[in-house]
Amino acid sequence: MKKIITSVALLAVIALGANAQDKAKAPMPAPAAQPGNMAAFKWDATTFDFGKIPQGKPVTHEFKFTNVGKVPLVLSSVSASCGCTTPDWTKEPISPGKTGSIKATFNAAAGGAFNKSITVNANVEGGATYLTIKGVVAEPQAAETK
Repeated sequence: MKKIITSVALLAVIALGANAQDKAKAPMPAPAAQPGNMAAFKWDATTFDFGKIPQGKPVTHEFKFTNVGKVPLVLSSVSASCGCTTPDWTKEPISPGKTGSIKATFNAAAGGAFNKSITVNANVEGGATYLTIKGVVAEPQAAETK
């Protein structure tokens, strides 16, 4: 009988100790961003075709967008799919209703068709948006002999 009472008392102490944990100090998970409370892009266009361009001469296109979301839009990073494309973008937060831009400069070293992507990471639903530039690089003509 003494063993049963000791076992019950021990279980009660363990149960009370487990319940006495301070739940207020437990870390709370971060609330998920609500799509209605996010920034949002409205692009003039997400693809641009340069057409036929000369080899070795940089060309630039400016992609323009408006923040149609409810909070300031922040571009955390913008990166190109190759070293031949250099992006430049609006660095400060874009307030709702305001506009920003991303300039993509392409410098072709080789002739032929190209299709390059620019990844835009921002505080929008899905986190990333992809822009595309394409065209055809004309190889320089050989100098004519006299």
